[in-house]
Amino acid sequence: MTDSPAAPAPRKVTLYRNGSVYTAADPFATAMLVDGDTVAWVGSEQAATSIADSSMEVIDLQGALLAPGFVDSHVHVTETGIALDGLQLAGVRSAAELLDAVAAFCVSASGANGPVLGHGWDESTWTDPTLPSRAEIERAAGGRQVYLSRVDVHSALVSSSLAASAGLDGLDGDAGGSQVKRGAHTAARRSARQLPADALRSYQRRALAEAAANGYVALAEMAAPHIGSVEDLQLAAGWNDGRDAVPEILPYWGELATSQEHAQSILDGLGVSVLGLAGDLNIDGSIGSRTASLRGDYTDAPGERGNQYLSVAEAAAHLAACSQLGIQAGFHVIGDAGLDAALDALDLAAAEVGEQRVRAAGHRFEHVELADAAAISRLARYSVTVSAQPVFDALWGGGDSLYQQRLGSRRLGMNPFASFYAAGVPICFGSDTPVTPLRPWSSVRACLQHTNPAEQISARAAFLGHTRAGWRAARYPNPMAGQLVPGAPASFAVWEVEELMVQVADGRVQSWSTDPRARTPLLPALDTGNDPACLLTVRDGQELYASGALGA
Repeated sequence: MTDSPAAPAPRKVTLYRNGSVYTAADPFATAMLVDGDTVAWVGSEQAATSIADSSMEVIDLQGALLAPGFVDSHVHVTETGIALDGLQLAGVRSAAELLDAVAAFCVSASGANGPVLGHGWDESTWTDPTLPSRAEIERAAGGRQVYLSRVDVHSALVSSSLAASAGLDGLDGDAGGSQVKRGAHTAARRSARQLPADALRSYQRRALAEAAANGYVALAEMAAPHIGSVEDLQLAAGWNDGRDAVPEILPYWGELATSQEHAQSILDGLGVSVLGLAGDLNIDGSIGSRTASLRGDYTDAPGERGNQYLSVAEAAAHLAACSQLGIQAGFHVIGDAGLDAALDALDLAAAEVGEQRVRAAGHRFEHVELADAAAISRLARYSVTVSAQPVFDALWGGGDSLYQQRLGSRRLGMNPFASFYAAGVPICFGSDTPVTPLRPWSSVRACLQHTNPAEQISARAAFLGHTRAGWRAARYPNPMAGQLVPGAPASFAVWEVEELMVQVADGRVQSWSTDPRARTPLLPALDTGNDPACLLTVRDGQELYASGALGA
Protein backbone atom coordinates (compact mmCIF):
# COMPACT_ATOMS: atom_id res chain seq x y z
CA MET A 1 0.00 0.00 0.00
CA THR A 2 1.43 3.41 -0.98
CA ASP A 3 0.71 6.81 0.44
CA SER A 4 -1.39 9.05 -1.75
CA PRO A 5 0.25 12.39 -2.70
CA ALA A 6 -0.59 15.30 -0.46
CA ALA A 7 -3.14 17.72 -1.83
CA PRO A 8 -1.65 21.05 -2.92
CA ALA A 9 -2.11 23.87 -0.45
CA PRO A 10 -4.98 26.18 -1.39
CA ARG A 11 -3.98 29.46 -2.90
CA LYS A 12 -4.20 32.44 -0.62
CA VAL A 13 -6.96 34.89 -1.56
CA THR A 14 -6.72 38.43 -0.17
CA LEU A 15 -9.15 41.31 -0.51
CA TYR A 16 -7.72 44.80 -0.09
CA ARG A 17 -10.44 47.37 0.43
CA ASN A 18 -11.32 50.84 1.70
CA GLY A 19 -8.53 52.66 -0.09
CA SER A 20 -7.62 53.98 -3.53
CA VAL A 21 -6.34 51.61 -6.21
CA TYR A 22 -4.23 53.01 -9.04
CA THR A 23 -5.50 51.06 -12.03
CA ALA A 24 -6.40 51.72 -15.62
CA ALA A 25 -9.32 49.30 -15.23
CA ASP A 26 -11.27 51.68 -12.98
CA PRO A 27 -9.91 55.11 -11.95
CA PHE A 28 -12.34 55.16 -9.02
CA ALA A 29 -11.49 51.67 -7.70
CA THR A 30 -11.20 51.32 -3.95
CA ALA A 31 -10.62 47.58 -3.66
CA MET A 32 -8.57 44.79 -5.22
CA LEU A 33 -8.76 41.00 -4.96
CA VAL A 34 -5.56 38.96 -5.19
CA ASP A 35 -5.74 35.22 -5.91
CA GLY A 36 -2.34 33.65 -5.25
CA ASP A 37 0.15 35.63 -7.30
CA THR A 38 -2.37 37.30 -9.61
CA VAL A 39 -4.76 40.25 -9.53
CA ALA A 40 -8.22 38.71 -9.83
CA TRP A 41 -10.46 41.77 -9.64
CA VAL A 42 -10.51 45.53 -9.01
CA GLY A 43 -13.59 47.58 -8.30
CA SER A 44 -15.73 49.59 -5.93
CA GLU A 45 -16.30 49.32 -2.21
CA GLN A 46 -19.90 48.28 -2.78
CA ALA A 47 -18.81 45.44 -5.04
CA ALA A 48 -16.13 44.43 -2.53
CA THR A 49 -18.81 44.00 0.11
CA SER A 50 -20.76 41.69 -2.17
CA ILE A 51 -17.80 39.40 -3.01
CA ALA A 52 -16.16 39.23 0.44
CA ASP A 53 -16.48 35.87 2.19
CA SER A 54 -14.87 33.91 5.02
CA SER A 55 -12.33 32.22 2.75
CA MET A 56 -10.56 35.53 2.12
CA GLU A 57 -8.10 37.48 4.18
CA VAL A 58 -9.44 41.04 4.22
CA ILE A 59 -7.00 43.94 4.55
CA ASP A 60 -8.45 47.35 5.44
CA LEU A 61 -6.36 49.91 3.55
CA GLN A 62 -7.62 52.66 5.85
CA GLY A 63 -7.70 55.15 2.97
CA ALA A 64 -4.21 54.34 1.71
CA LEU A 65 -3.14 54.20 -1.94
CA LEU A 66 -2.47 50.80 -3.50
CA ALA A 67 -0.39 51.16 -6.67
CA PRO A 68 1.90 49.11 -8.91
CA GLY A 69 5.27 48.42 -7.29
CA PHE A 70 8.27 50.42 -8.42
CA VAL A 71 11.01 49.11 -10.69
CA ASP A 72 14.44 50.67 -10.27
CA SER A 73 16.00 50.45 -13.71
CA HIS A 74 19.62 51.01 -12.62
CA VAL A 75 21.07 49.76 -9.34
CA HIS A 76 24.25 48.31 -7.87
CA VAL A 77 23.04 46.00 -5.14
CA THR A 78 26.29 45.19 -3.34
CA GLU A 79 27.56 48.76 -3.59
CA THR A 80 24.27 49.97 -2.10
CA GLY A 81 24.55 47.63 0.87
CA ILE A 82 28.12 48.73 1.50
CA ALA A 83 27.09 52.40 1.34
CA LEU A 84 24.20 51.85 3.73
CA ASP A 85 26.34 50.02 6.30
CA GLY A 86 29.63 51.86 5.76
CA LEU A 87 30.90 55.37 6.40
CA GLN A 88 28.39 57.83 4.95
CA LEU A 89 29.93 61.08 3.78
CA ALA A 90 27.11 62.97 2.07
CA GLY A 91 26.98 65.49 4.90
CA VAL A 92 30.65 66.47 5.04
CA ARG A 93 31.46 69.96 3.76
CA SER A 94 35.26 70.12 3.90
CA ALA A 95 38.39 68.03 3.90
CA ALA A 96 38.68 68.54 7.66
CA GLU A 97 35.15 67.23 8.22
CA LEU A 98 35.88 64.23 6.03
CA LEU A 99 39.01 63.38 8.01
CA ASP A 100 37.10 63.78 11.28
CA ALA A 101 34.42 61.41 9.98
CA VAL A 102 37.03 58.80 9.06
CA ALA A 103 38.65 59.07 12.47
CA ALA A 104 35.32 58.81 14.32
CA PHE A 105 34.28 55.81 12.24
CA CYS A 106 37.50 53.98 13.06
CA VAL A 107 37.08 54.71 16.78
CA SER A 108 33.51 53.39 16.70
CA ALA A 109 34.71 50.24 14.95
CA SER A 110 37.70 49.68 17.23
CA GLY A 111 39.18 46.26 16.77
CA ALA A 112 38.28 46.08 13.09
CA ASN A 113 41.22 45.72 10.73
CA GLY A 114 39.65 45.55 7.28
CA PRO A 115 39.46 48.47 4.85
CA VAL A 116 37.34 51.48 5.75
CA LEU A 117 34.65 51.67 3.08
CA GLY A 118 32.88 55.01 2.71
CA HIS A 119 30.71 56.74 0.15
CA GLY A 120 29.06 60.01 -0.80
CA TRP A 121 31.51 62.92 -0.55
CA ASP A 122 30.98 65.71 -3.07
CA GLU A 123 33.59 68.46 -3.14
CA SER A 124 31.36 70.60 -5.40
CA THR A 125 29.34 71.40 -2.25
CA TRP A 126 32.41 72.45 -0.22
CA THR A 127 33.45 76.07 0.22
CA ASP A 128 37.04 74.95 -0.36
CA PRO A 129 37.12 71.96 -2.74
CA THR A 130 40.70 71.02 -1.78
CA LEU A 131 40.88 67.29 -1.06
CA PRO A 132 42.86 65.71 1.78
CA SER A 133 46.11 63.92 0.96
CA ARG A 134 46.67 60.18 1.07
CA ALA A 135 48.87 60.62 4.15
CA GLU A 136 46.19 62.64 5.96
CA ILE A 137 43.59 59.96 5.26
CA GLU A 138 46.04 57.30 6.44
CA ARG A 139 46.62 59.12 9.74
CA ALA A 140 42.91 59.70 10.32
CA ALA A 141 42.27 55.97 9.90
CA GLY A 142 45.09 54.97 12.23
CA GLY A 143 46.85 53.04 9.48
CA ARG A 144 43.83 51.14 8.16
CA GLN A 145 43.34 51.07 4.40
CA VAL A 146 40.68 53.52 3.24
CA TYR A 147 38.47 53.63 0.13
CA LEU A 148 35.95 56.49 -0.07
CA SER A 149 33.88 56.60 -3.25
CA ARG A 150 32.75 59.96 -4.57
CA VAL A 151 28.97 60.43 -4.77
CA ASP A 152 29.03 59.49 -8.50
CA VAL A 153 31.22 56.40 -7.82
CA HIS A 154 33.46 57.33 -10.76
CA SER A 155 36.38 58.28 -8.55
CA ALA A 156 37.47 57.75 -4.96
CA LEU A 157 39.80 58.93 -2.24
CA VAL A 158 42.36 56.37 -1.07
CA SER A 159 44.84 56.13 1.75
CA SER A 160 48.56 55.56 1.29
CA SER A 161 48.39 51.93 2.39
CA LEU A 162 45.53 51.10 0.01
CA ALA A 163 47.34 52.79 -2.87
CA ALA A 164 50.40 50.66 -2.15
CA SER A 165 48.55 47.36 -1.77
CA ALA A 166 46.49 47.99 -4.91
CA GLY A 167 49.57 48.88 -6.93
CA LEU A 168 48.18 52.21 -8.12
CA ASP A 169 51.52 53.81 -8.94
CA GLY A 170 51.69 54.46 -12.67
CA LEU A 171 48.13 53.35 -13.47
CA ASP A 172 45.89 55.50 -15.67
CA GLY A 173 43.98 57.88 -13.42
CA ASP A 174 46.57 58.02 -10.64
CA ALA A 175 48.17 61.45 -10.37
CA GLY A 176 49.72 60.77 -6.97
CA GLY A 177 47.02 62.52 -4.97
CA SER A 178 44.29 60.95 -2.90
CA GLN A 179 41.68 61.06 -5.70
CA VAL A 180 41.94 58.23 -8.23
CA LYS A 181 39.99 57.84 -11.47
CA ARG A 182 39.69 55.46 -14.43
CA GLY A 183 41.98 52.40 -14.23
CA ALA A 184 43.47 53.40 -10.89
CA HIS A 185 39.99 53.71 -9.41
CA THR A 186 39.03 50.27 -10.69
CA ALA A 187 42.16 48.76 -9.13
CA ALA A 188 41.55 50.52 -5.81
CA ARG A 189 37.93 49.37 -5.67
CA ARG A 190 38.87 45.77 -6.41
CA SER A 191 41.54 45.78 -3.74
CA ALA A 192 39.27 47.31 -1.09
CA ARG A 193 36.35 45.05 -1.93
CA GLN A 194 37.98 41.65 -1.67
CA LEU A 195 35.10 40.33 0.40
CA PRO A 196 34.01 36.74 1.12
CA ALA A 197 30.71 35.49 -0.29
CA ASP A 198 28.90 35.69 3.05
CA ALA A 199 29.84 39.38 3.38
CA LEU A 200 28.69 40.10 -0.18
CA ARG A 201 25.41 38.36 0.46
CA SER A 202 24.92 40.27 3.71
CA TYR A 203 25.44 43.59 1.93
CA GLN A 204 23.02 42.53 -0.81
CA ARG A 205 20.39 41.54 1.74
CA ARG A 206 20.73 44.96 3.35
CA ALA A 207 20.14 46.68 0.01
CA LEU A 208 17.19 44.48 -0.93
CA ALA A 209 15.52 45.12 2.42
CA GLU A 210 15.95 48.88 1.88
CA ALA A 211 14.39 48.58 -1.58
CA ALA A 212 11.40 46.57 -0.32
CA ALA A 213 10.78 49.08 2.47
CA ASN A 214 10.52 51.79 -0.19
CA GLY A 215 8.01 50.07 -2.46
CA TYR A 216 10.31 48.44 -5.03
CA VAL A 217 9.35 45.06 -6.46
CA ALA A 218 12.20 44.77 -8.97
CA LEU A 219 15.75 46.07 -9.42
CA ALA A 220 17.83 46.08 -12.59
CA GLU A 221 21.30 45.07 -11.40
CA MET A 222 23.95 46.73 -13.58
CA ALA A 223 26.93 44.49 -12.88
CA ALA A 224 30.22 44.84 -14.72
CA PRO A 225 33.78 43.53 -14.36
CA HIS A 226 35.13 46.91 -13.22
CA ILE A 227 32.48 47.09 -10.46
CA GLY A 228 32.34 43.57 -9.05
CA SER A 229 33.17 39.97 -9.74
CA VAL A 230 31.16 37.33 -11.56
CA GLU A 231 30.58 35.79 -8.13
CA ASP A 232 28.99 39.06 -7.06
CA LEU A 233 26.64 38.85 -10.07
CA GLN A 234 25.84 35.21 -9.36
CA LEU A 235 24.92 36.02 -5.76
CA ALA A 236 22.67 38.88 -6.89
CA ALA A 237 20.90 36.76 -9.50
CA GLY A 238 20.57 33.96 -6.93
CA TRP A 239 18.00 35.94 -4.96
CA ASN A 240 15.51 35.00 -7.68
CA ASP A 241 15.46 31.37 -6.52
CA GLY A 242 12.30 32.03 -4.50
CA ARG A 243 13.69 31.17 -1.09
CA ASP A 244 13.68 34.77 0.12
CA ALA A 245 10.94 37.39 -0.03
CA VAL A 246 12.88 40.13 -1.82
CA PRO A 247 12.45 42.29 -4.93
CA GLU A 248 13.13 40.54 -8.22
CA ILE A 249 16.60 41.02 -9.67
CA LEU A 250 16.77 41.89 -13.37
CA PRO A 251 20.45 41.10 -14.05
CA TYR A 252 22.76 42.67 -16.64
CA TRP A 253 26.48 42.22 -17.24
CA GLY A 254 28.46 45.05 -18.82
CA GLU A 255 31.33 43.29 -20.60
CA LEU A 256 32.54 44.22 -24.08
CA ALA A 257 32.04 41.62 -26.84
CA THR A 258 34.04 41.71 -30.06
CA SER A 259 31.90 39.26 -32.06
CA GLN A 260 28.79 37.13 -31.87
CA GLU A 261 30.90 34.13 -30.82
CA HIS A 262 32.67 36.16 -28.18
CA ALA A 263 29.37 37.47 -26.81
CA GLN A 264 28.06 33.92 -26.54
CA SER A 265 31.20 32.79 -24.75
CA ILE A 266 30.81 35.61 -22.21
CA LEU A 267 27.23 34.56 -21.56
CA ASP A 268 28.18 30.90 -21.25
CA GLY A 269 30.89 31.73 -18.72
CA LEU A 270 28.74 33.71 -16.30
CA GLY A 271 27.04 30.74 -14.68
CA VAL A 272 23.72 32.64 -14.53
CA SER A 273 21.30 33.96 -17.11
CA VAL A 274 21.40 37.70 -17.77
CA LEU A 275 19.11 39.94 -19.77
CA GLY A 276 21.93 41.33 -21.84
CA LEU A 277 25.49 42.58 -22.08
CA ALA A 278 24.41 46.08 -21.12
CA GLY A 279 24.37 48.49 -18.23
CA ASP A 280 27.60 49.94 -16.93
CA LEU A 281 29.78 49.14 -19.90
CA ASN A 282 31.35 52.57 -19.87
CA ILE A 283 31.69 54.67 -22.99
CA ASP A 284 32.55 57.58 -20.69
CA GLY A 285 32.47 58.60 -17.04
CA SER A 286 30.64 61.22 -14.98
CA ILE A 287 30.18 64.98 -14.89
CA GLY A 288 31.19 65.20 -11.22
CA SER A 289 34.54 63.46 -11.71
CA ARG A 290 35.05 65.30 -15.05
CA THR A 291 35.32 61.97 -16.89
CA ALA A 292 32.13 62.28 -18.97
CA SER A 293 33.18 62.82 -22.60
CA LEU A 294 32.22 66.31 -23.80
CA ARG A 295 32.32 68.07 -27.17
CA GLY A 296 33.70 71.17 -25.45
CA ASP A 297 35.85 71.87 -22.40
CA TYR A 298 34.56 71.65 -18.86
CA THR A 299 33.67 75.17 -17.79
CA ASP A 300 35.66 74.87 -14.56
CA ALA A 301 38.60 72.98 -16.12
CA PRO A 302 39.73 74.52 -19.43
CA GLY A 303 41.45 71.98 -21.64
CA GLU A 304 39.63 69.01 -20.09
CA ARG A 305 36.93 67.20 -22.07
CA GLY A 306 36.63 63.98 -20.11
CA ASN A 307 37.36 60.45 -21.26
CA GLN A 308 36.08 58.09 -23.92
CA TYR A 309 36.74 54.51 -22.84
CA LEU A 310 35.50 52.72 -25.97
CA SER A 311 36.12 53.52 -29.62
CA VAL A 312 33.25 53.76 -32.09
CA ALA A 313 34.46 50.53 -33.72
CA GLU A 314 34.53 48.66 -30.38
CA ALA A 315 31.06 49.86 -29.45
CA ALA A 316 29.73 48.97 -32.92
CA ALA A 317 31.13 45.43 -32.75
CA HIS A 318 29.46 44.98 -29.35
CA LEU A 319 26.10 46.23 -30.61
CA ALA A 320 26.30 44.06 -33.72
CA ALA A 321 27.21 40.94 -31.75
CA CYS A 322 24.36 41.37 -29.29
CA SER A 323 21.92 42.21 -32.09
CA GLN A 324 22.83 38.97 -33.85
CA LEU A 325 22.12 37.04 -30.65
CA GLY A 326 18.87 38.96 -30.13
CA ILE A 327 19.91 40.22 -26.68
CA GLN A 328 20.19 43.70 -25.27
CA ALA A 329 23.41 45.62 -25.52
CA GLY A 330 23.99 48.96 -23.94
CA PHE A 331 26.40 51.44 -22.47
CA HIS A 332 26.88 53.90 -19.67
CA VAL A 333 26.98 57.22 -21.53
CA ILE A 334 26.62 60.71 -20.07
CA GLY A 335 28.44 63.36 -22.10
CA ASP A 336 27.42 64.63 -25.54
CA ALA A 337 30.64 63.43 -27.18
CA GLY A 338 30.17 60.05 -25.54
CA LEU A 339 26.65 59.90 -26.94
CA ASP A 340 27.95 60.84 -30.39
CA ALA A 341 30.23 57.81 -30.23
CA ALA A 342 27.38 55.52 -29.15
CA LEU A 343 25.13 56.79 -31.94
CA ASP A 344 27.84 56.42 -34.56
CA ALA A 345 28.31 52.87 -33.30
CA LEU A 346 24.61 52.20 -33.83
CA ASP A 347 24.95 53.35 -37.43
CA LEU A 348 27.90 51.02 -38.03
CA ALA A 349 26.16 48.08 -36.36
CA ALA A 350 23.03 48.66 -38.46
CA ALA A 351 25.12 48.74 -41.62
CA GLU A 352 26.63 45.39 -40.63
CA VAL A 353 23.63 43.40 -39.37
CA GLY A 354 20.63 45.45 -40.54
CA GLU A 355 18.69 48.23 -38.90
CA GLN A 356 15.71 46.01 -38.13
CA ARG A 357 17.86 43.55 -36.19
CA VAL A 358 19.38 46.40 -34.19
CA ARG A 359 15.93 47.80 -33.38
CA ALA A 360 14.51 44.39 -32.49
CA ALA A 361 17.21 43.71 -29.89
CA GLY A 362 15.86 46.48 -27.65
CA HIS A 363 19.19 48.04 -26.73
CA ARG A 364 19.39 50.44 -23.80
CA PHE A 365 21.65 53.35 -22.92
CA GLU A 366 22.14 54.30 -19.29
CA HIS A 367 21.96 57.96 -18.13
CA VAL A 368 22.19 59.85 -21.50
CA GLU A 369 22.31 63.10 -19.59
CA LEU A 370 23.48 65.51 -22.31
CA ALA A 371 21.53 65.06 -25.56
CA ASP A 372 20.50 67.57 -28.21
CA ALA A 373 17.57 67.27 -30.64
CA ALA A 374 19.61 65.57 -33.35
CA ALA A 375 20.93 62.94 -30.96
CA ILE A 376 17.46 62.32 -29.55
CA SER A 377 16.11 61.77 -33.06
CA ARG A 378 18.82 59.18 -33.72
CA LEU A 379 17.96 57.37 -30.48
CA ALA A 380 14.33 57.21 -31.54
CA ARG A 381 15.29 55.82 -34.95
CA TYR A 382 16.88 52.77 -33.34
CA SER A 383 14.26 52.36 -30.57
CA VAL A 384 16.98 52.64 -27.94
CA THR A 385 15.60 52.84 -24.41
CA VAL A 386 17.07 55.56 -22.22
CA SER A 387 17.44 54.55 -18.58
CA ALA A 388 17.67 57.86 -16.69
CA GLN A 389 18.03 59.01 -13.09
CA PRO A 390 15.77 62.00 -12.33
CA VAL A 391 17.27 62.80 -8.94
CA PHE A 392 20.53 63.70 -10.69
CA ASP A 393 18.76 66.85 -11.87
CA ALA A 394 17.20 67.52 -8.47
CA LEU A 395 20.62 67.32 -6.78
CA TRP A 396 22.88 68.94 -9.36
CA GLY A 397 20.76 70.75 -11.95
CA GLY A 398 19.73 74.06 -10.42
CA GLY A 399 21.31 77.37 -9.50
CA ASP A 400 25.07 77.29 -8.95
CA SER A 401 25.14 73.54 -8.40
CA LEU A 402 27.40 70.93 -9.98
CA TYR A 403 26.08 71.10 -13.56
CA GLN A 404 26.41 74.88 -13.63
CA GLN A 405 29.95 74.65 -12.28
CA ARG A 406 31.04 71.98 -14.74
CA LEU A 407 29.00 72.92 -17.83
CA GLY A 408 27.77 76.50 -17.57
CA SER A 409 24.78 77.17 -19.86
CA ARG A 410 25.02 73.65 -21.29
CA ARG A 411 23.30 72.43 -18.13
CA LEU A 412 19.96 73.38 -19.71
CA GLY A 413 20.38 70.43 -22.07
CA MET A 414 20.83 67.94 -19.26
CA ASN A 415 18.34 65.11 -18.63
CA PRO A 416 15.87 66.16 -21.36
CA PHE A 417 12.95 64.00 -20.26
CA ALA A 418 10.17 65.90 -22.05
CA SER A 419 12.22 65.95 -25.25
CA PHE A 420 12.74 62.19 -25.07
CA TYR A 421 9.00 61.64 -24.70
CA ALA A 422 8.13 64.05 -27.49
CA ALA A 423 10.48 62.25 -29.89
CA GLY A 424 9.16 58.80 -28.99
CA VAL A 425 12.30 57.60 -27.22
CA PRO A 426 11.37 54.84 -24.73
CA ILE A 427 12.42 55.96 -21.25
CA CYS A 428 12.57 54.30 -17.86
CA PHE A 429 13.81 55.61 -14.54
CA GLY A 430 16.01 54.53 -11.69
CA SER A 431 18.30 55.74 -8.93
CA ASP A 432 21.79 54.45 -9.80
CA THR A 433 21.92 53.63 -6.09
CA PRO A 434 24.14 54.21 -4.16
CA VAL A 435 24.60 57.42 -6.19
CA THR A 436 21.09 58.54 -5.20
CA PRO A 437 18.86 56.90 -2.56
CA LEU A 438 16.13 54.35 -3.12
CA ARG A 439 13.33 56.93 -2.83
CA PRO A 440 10.95 56.47 -5.78
CA TRP A 441 8.54 59.30 -5.03
CA SER A 442 11.44 61.76 -4.79
CA SER A 443 12.39 60.57 -8.25
CA VAL A 444 8.85 61.10 -9.56
CA ARG A 445 8.88 64.58 -8.01
CA ALA A 446 12.19 65.35 -9.73
CA CYS A 447 10.55 64.69 -13.11
CA LEU A 448 7.62 66.92 -12.26
CA GLN A 449 9.85 69.71 -10.94
CA HIS A 450 12.76 69.47 -13.40
CA THR A 451 15.05 72.50 -13.02
CA ASN A 452 14.51 73.26 -16.72
CA PRO A 453 10.74 73.86 -17.03
CA ALA A 454 10.84 72.85 -20.70
CA GLU A 455 11.85 69.32 -19.68
CA GLN A 456 9.25 68.76 -16.95
CA ILE A 457 6.86 65.85 -17.38
CA SER A 458 3.65 64.91 -15.59
CA ALA A 459 3.63 62.84 -12.44
CA ARG A 460 1.67 60.17 -14.32
CA ALA A 461 4.31 59.91 -17.07
CA ALA A 462 7.03 59.79 -14.43
CA PHE A 463 5.18 57.12 -12.45
CA LEU A 464 4.78 54.96 -15.54
CA GLY A 465 8.48 55.44 -16.25
CA HIS A 466 9.24 54.11 -12.76
CA THR A 467 6.85 51.14 -13.00
CA ARG A 468 5.53 49.61 -16.22
CA ALA A 469 8.32 51.07 -18.38
CA GLY A 470 10.93 49.41 -16.18
CA TRP A 471 9.51 45.98 -16.98
CA ARG A 472 9.30 46.82 -20.67
CA ALA A 473 12.88 48.08 -20.76
CA ALA A 474 14.00 44.72 -19.41
CA ARG A 475 11.90 42.94 -22.05
CA TYR A 476 10.03 41.16 -19.28
CA PRO A 477 8.08 38.18 -20.64
CA ASN A 478 4.77 39.06 -18.95
CA PRO A 479 3.33 42.04 -20.87
CA MET A 480 0.93 42.80 -18.01
CA ALA A 481 3.68 43.47 -15.46
CA GLY A 482 3.56 46.93 -13.94
CA GLN A 483 -0.19 47.42 -13.95
CA LEU A 484 -3.02 46.34 -11.68
CA VAL A 485 -5.73 44.80 -13.83
CA PRO A 486 -7.28 41.31 -13.73
CA GLY A 487 -4.70 38.77 -14.84
CA ALA A 488 -1.68 40.95 -14.02
CA PRO A 489 0.99 39.94 -11.49
CA ALA A 490 0.07 40.95 -7.95
CA SER A 491 3.12 43.17 -7.46
CA PHE A 492 2.28 46.41 -5.68
CA ALA A 493 2.92 48.74 -2.79
CA VAL A 494 0.58 50.47 -0.36
CA TRP A 495 1.24 54.09 0.58
CA GLU A 496 0.06 56.43 3.31
CA VAL A 497 -0.78 59.65 1.48
CA GLU A 498 -1.97 63.09 2.50
CA GLU A 499 -3.80 63.91 -0.75
CA LEU A 500 -4.36 62.41 -4.21
CA MET A 501 -4.40 64.56 -7.31
CA VAL A 502 -3.29 64.92 -10.93
CA GLN A 503 -0.01 66.83 -11.36
CA VAL A 504 1.25 67.99 -14.74
CA ALA A 505 3.59 70.69 -15.98
CA ASP A 506 0.89 72.43 -18.05
CA GLY A 507 -1.90 73.97 -15.97
CA ARG A 508 -4.36 73.77 -18.88
CA VAL A 509 -3.96 70.01 -19.00
CA GLN A 510 -4.22 69.73 -15.23
CA SER A 511 -7.59 71.49 -15.16
CA TRP A 512 -9.00 68.90 -17.55
CA SER A 513 -7.26 65.90 -16.01
CA THR A 514 -8.79 66.53 -12.59
CA ASP A 515 -12.28 66.54 -14.08
CA PRO A 516 -13.97 63.19 -13.28
CA ARG A 517 -14.88 62.83 -16.96
CA ALA A 518 -11.17 62.45 -17.80
CA ARG A 519 -11.13 59.19 -15.77
CA THR A 520 -7.49 59.82 -14.83
CA PRO A 521 -6.14 57.72 -11.90
CA LEU A 522 -4.84 59.89 -9.08
CA LEU A 523 -1.36 59.92 -7.55
CA PRO A 524 -0.02 61.38 -4.29
CA ALA A 525 0.37 65.14 -4.10
CA LEU A 526 4.12 65.71 -4.24
CA ASP A 527 4.28 69.49 -3.94
CA THR A 528 4.46 69.31 -0.13
CA GLY A 529 8.01 67.97 -0.25
CA ASN A 530 7.10 64.91 1.82
CA ASP A 531 7.29 61.45 0.31
CA PRO A 532 4.41 59.05 0.94
CA ALA A 533 5.23 56.43 3.58
CA CYS A 534 5.37 52.81 2.43
CA LEU A 535 3.06 50.57 4.43
CA LEU A 536 3.29 47.32 2.47
CA THR A 537 5.21 45.88 -0.49
CA VAL A 538 4.06 42.71 -2.28
CA ARG A 539 5.64 40.90 -5.23
CA ASP A 540 3.70 38.15 -7.04
CA GLY A 541 1.41 37.89 -4.04
CA GLN A 542 4.29 37.49 -1.55
CA GLU A 543 4.79 40.09 1.14
CA LEU A 544 8.25 41.67 1.00
CA TYR A 545 7.76 44.40 3.59
CA ALA A 546 5.11 45.46 6.08
CA SER A 547 5.25 48.46 8.37
CA GLY A 548 2.67 46.97 10.70
CA ALA A 549 0.23 49.83 10.16
CA LEU A 550 -2.25 47.68 8.21
CA GLY A 551 -4.11 44.84 9.90
CA ALA A 552 -6.41 42.11 8.73
